[in-house]
Amino acid sequence: MSTNMTNFRKEYQYDHLSEENAGADPFALFERWLQLAGESAIHEPNAMALATATPNGRPSIRMVLLKGVDRTGFTFFTNYHSHKGRELAINPFASLLFWWEPLERQVRIEGAIEKLPAAVSDEYYYSRPLGSRLGAWVSQQSKVIPNRAVLDTRLGELQAEYRDKHPDRPPFWGGYRLVPEQFEFWQGGVNRLHDRLRYCRQPDAAWLRERLAP
Repeated sequence: MSTNMTNFRKEYQYDHLSEENAGADPFALFERWLQLAGESAIHEPNAMALATATPNGRPSIRMVLLKGVDRTGFTFFTNYHSHKGRELAINPFASLLFWWEPLERQVRIEGAIEKLPAAVSDEYYYSRPLGSRLGAWVSQQSKVIPNRAVLDTRLGELQAEYRDKHPDRPPFWGGYRLVPEQFEFWQGGVNRLHDRLRYCRQPDAAWLRERLAP
C-alpha cells in the first residue's frame, strides 16, 4: 500500500477530562457527553460499535444504534438469529464503543448482556415506521442470500399483505440490555497524553474511579 498514514495525523486539543469535572457517577458523565454529542454536528451520535465473542475467544464487531440508556443499562435491538445474536446466546458478555470525533472523545463500556422482556421489545417494535417493521420480517439477518432481489421481492409481498393491517413483532427479533460493569472515558490530549478515566462497579454497587496512563 502507498498511502502515507502520517498525512492523517492530527493533534487533540478540544478539552481535558479531570476527576473534578468527571464526577463520581459514570452514568451522569455519559449522559452529559451524549447530550453534547447530540448538540454537535455528529451524524447519529447514538451509533456504537458492539463487540461480541465466542466462548473460545474469537471476537467480532459491528456498528449498531443505542436505543435507550438508564440506570439499568444500555439497550439495542436486533435479530436473535444474527451473528451477534448467536454469539450472545452462548457468551452473554459484550463491549460497546462510542466515538465522537468532533469532540475528540470515546467511551468504552463492558458488561453482561440480558434479553429485554417481550413487552419492552413489543413497545419499541410498534414505535418503528412500517417499513422498518416489515424489514425485520424480510431479513434473515447474517444468512447468505442469492441476491438483492430476494429482499425486494419479499418486501413487496409483505407491503401488499399489510396494506390495511399491522404486522406483529417477529419472534426472532427483539432487544438486549448491556448491564455495565466498567466504563472508560477517553478525552484526546496534546502530545498524545490523553485523559482516561475508568469506573469499575464494586460489590456494593458503588463505582471505583481510576485514572489510566494514556
